Amino acid sequence: RQSWKILKERKAQIIAVSRATKRDIIELLDIPPERIHVVREALPEEVVKIGSTLDEEQVAMHIQKLGLTRPYLLAVGTREPRKNLERLIEAWQPLSADYDLVIAGEQGWDVTSTGTKLGSIAHLHLLGRVDDTQLAALYTNASVFCYPSLYEGFGLPILEAFYYGLPVVTSNVSSMPEIAGNAAELVDPLDVESIRSGITTILNETTEQQQTRGQRMIIRQHMFSWKVAAEQTLQVYHLAQLAATEKQ
Repeated sequence: RQSWKILKERKAQIIAVSRATKRDIIELLDIPPERIHVVREALPEEVVKIGSTLDEEQVAMHIQKLGLTRPYLLAVGTREPRKNLERLIEAWQPLSADYDLVIAGEQGWDVTSTGTKLGSIAHLHLLGRVDDTQLAALYTNASVFCYPSLYEGFGLPILEAFYYGLPVVTSNVSSMPEIAGNAAELVDPLDVESIRSGITTILNETTEQQQTRGQRMIIRQHMFSWKVAAEQTLQVYHLAQLAATEKQ
């Protein structure tokens, strides 16, 4: 709080990674909107490096080592309430006869509202933290990426899934629509039926619909560039320098 107070007094220029984050800074911290600049992130270079060298044989090896033998839906992130995993699990369970649910991420709050440990649910795999190569294999081999988070500042896993050609179901709130655009199925994260409907929509797509979605994912991913982010960041630094000069 003290830091934000100082930034406000200094009339600092602030970088936000999404329009949603900018709205939060305006509403919660009362910073004037003209001093907040949206500079979006992009796909990490490490993801591209690993993805470009991973072949089918390596993917199959990693999937086998992780003990996955059936088609699966994938969720990525620390297991905490913000990730909305309880509703995702409830939405997935009617589909569990045909699809496993794989959650890759460190343990947070992993007890459901009924007190049942998530680890006791059939066909649910809690992998914990995985390395970058394992994560790449999981993205490559999954049927749907499920990201019904309640809040994200940016939502980088959406771009990661797009890179691997993995269709995405994500929330229609916070920054997710801003990142996913028309390439993902947007759902109400508070509505289990909406989440399930988004998943089944993707699972039931025709080949033509899959191709259309794939093209949209490629286009969407390329809308986010580190070169553009660097140029925009530099512009904000120039504004900050100009403001500091005017004070002197």
